[in-house]
Amino acid sequence: MPLLNIDRLTKRFGRQTACLDVSFELWPGEVLGIVGESGSGKSTLLNCIAGRITADEGHIDYRTADGTIIDLATASEAQRRHLMRTEWGFVQQHARDGLRMGFSAGANIGERLMALGQKHYGNLRDTSLDWMNAVEIPADRIDDLPRTFSGGMQQRLQIARNLVTRPRIVLMDEPTGGLDVSVQARLLDLLRRLVQEYQVAVIVVTHDLGVARLLAHRLMVMRRGEVVEAGLTDQLLDDPQHAYTQLLVSSVLSV
Repeated sequence: MPLLNIDRLTKRFGRQTACLDVSFELWPGEVLGIVGESGSGKSTLLNCIAGRITADEGHIDYRTADGTIIDLATASEAQRRHLMRTEWGFVQQHARDGLRMGFSAGANIGERLMALGQKHYGNLRDTSLDWMNAVEIPADRIDDLPRTFSGGMQQRLQIARNLVTRPRIVLMDEPTGGLDVSVQARLLDLLRRLVQEYQVAVIVVTHDLGVARLLAHRLMVMRRGEVVEAGLTDQLLDDPQHAYTQLLVSSVLSV
């Protein structure tokens, strides 16, 4: 059974339609990429799924760890907050938006565990060290503030902060945006390893088709709020059928 079933999700801002009748399923251990140019509606879609924006129409059915089906489009704020602290994660494009900049690196990771009721300082610190190692942050930086970290290290810390509770779904909004190419490559290798190791389901929004090819099993291409093409990543990028997808792919190849 899918973890997530999106059915005819629609969001409008005045006369502008940001998302129109978007439907898809997300399965355990799957990475779904959503691509398109700026203004295509991909980030609006992601924020609707996360509950940061209220959809106008449609359903967002999520199967919880105990098998209960919740329609997040109509769920209470308390239900959504609980899921985002436990079974879901959200990796922001700008790591500073997803971190507590006044807390140490270890405290950033441990905070989500404390929300689950874990209070033992030694255990929290040990778990934080384990996750810092997993995302390749030196252990001696555990008490340092995130503002002293490089952009790539901040993003790795944000990833550790999200994965420490072993979420079932992680939403990522341009996770490599603004990073140098060499830092991007290292981060993508890390993400691929962690996704495979923990079998987390991921929705990643990106304008970078190279990122999409490396991370995503399936792709959805959005244009003006609509999904114009969807399919297996390699098949879609190697043999795009829709004129807009062909334009996106050719623009990358011509650079």
